[in-house]
Amino acid sequence: MYGNSAGPPPTRGAATVITLRVLYAAAGFLTCGLLACVPLFRVAVLRGRWYDWTAAWVSLPLSIACLAVVGSLPETDHRTDAAMAGLLLTGAAAAAYFLVIDIRVHSAPRPFAGNPPPHAHFAGPHYGPGHPVGPYTPPAPLQHPVAPPQHHPAPARIDQVRAELDELSDYLRHHDGRDGRDGGHRGGR
Repeated sequence: MYGNSAGPPPTRGAATVITLRVLYAAAGFLTCGLLACVPLFRVAVLRGRWYDWTAAWVSLPLSIACLAVVGSLPETDHRTDAAMAGLLLTGAAAAAYFLVIDIRVHSAPRPFAGNPPPHAHFAGPHYGPGHPVGPYTPPAPLQHPVAPPQHHPAPARIDQVRAELDELSDYLRHHDGRDGRDGGHRGGR
């Protein structure tokens, strides 16, 4: 009732993805580079790599410093032109970088990150003999229908516990000195 659903998580529609892509890219360039950090922070959140975070945090004081130079110096000073060019280039570069990364992220096939199969190493007879299946590898398609086995063997952990209990009971029998009385016959089995 409250557990995970069986299907993959819902995806955004194409119109929503394109609208968000345009808004993020426009935030960097149309604000003359002042909000160049917005698309860079989006890239950092999408990918989570250290250099994406570094670029996003560095772009913020860089944009503020360039804007301060543009606002404090006269219009005829060449440093004003250089600072304004720096702002526009920062905004354009941030928008271009965001578009490249966002298109790559949304065009790459996403594997379903659900629960791994019970036996992750090999899928067994349901998927064909000997095909390795990991937590993110889709199972191999069936070549022909295979009937499921009628008898399911006990999992390895249960067999291990059973063997340890047998060893413990043998040890206790030998330790108590009852080994000679029952003639080596294991009672109860």
